[in-house]
Amino acid sequence: MKVKTKKVKSMIQIILAIIFIVLFVLFLLPFIGAGIINAGNAAGLIVCAFLAVICIFHRSFGEFINRLRENTAGRIAVSLCGGFVVICLAAAVVMSIFMIRAATDKPVGNTTVVVLGCQVRGTSPSLMLRRRLDTAYEYLAEHDEICVVVSGGQGGDEEISEAECMYRYLVSKGISEERIYIEDNSANTQENIRFSRKIIESEGLPSDITIVTDGFHQLRADIFAKREGIRSYNISSGTPMWLLPTYWVREWFGILYYSIF
Repeated sequence: MKVKTKKVKSMIQIILAIIFIVLFVLFLLPFIGAGIINAGNAAGLIVCAFLAVICIFHRSFGEFINRLRENTAGRIAVSLCGGFVVICLAAAVVMSIFMIRAATDKPVGNTTVVVLGCQVRGTSPSLMLRRRLDTAYEYLAEHDEICVVVSGGQGGDEEISEAECMYRYLVSKGISEERIYIEDNSANTQENIRFSRKIIESEGLPSDITIVTDGFHQLRADIFAKREGIRSYNISSGTPMWLLPTYWVREWFGILYYSIF
């Protein structure tokens, strides 16, 4: 019976090690494929590597923990680390639940669409920005009465502003120029929402907005909308699977920061 139990435990540890190694590769892909390095994949790489090592060398790790528990200081350290891990896991689960809810909060009634900017490569939209624009186009094509604010300034490595790029893309797809309003001064999500609100108010557009961005980004955009006194709904674009873990984890840090500050 003990032999079977050991075999089961060993199998579980092998499976977990493989899972963490696969996740490690997923967090590494954005860096290899596009040179992307941020808090999301940095944290993911460190945590997954650490957990994979624990699973592979579980006996040595267990012995190390047992040695720590032999004195008071060690027991306190182990308890504090364990508590920190539990809090982090709970926070990640809760934030993920709210992120999923925000990503599926579909628009109701007449709203103004706000497309949040993303990187422009030269004068063309990046993969993620193109997905947002295609999602916005599908919605705008089905709702002729709705106007859109394209929001995003110009970065130092961009030839035109994100808003100008989005404007050109939507016009090329057949959306009337009269329905598109350009907000090209914002440098982050908070400014996207704030400056778009000013355009909406000055142009007399519907005050409720429908935010178009990646699903992982919707909750943080909603937080800023609430701060501006705006009722927001969401239409989410798809995120490539090889980028999703990195940006999902990065968003946890963003949500925590802006929830506190």
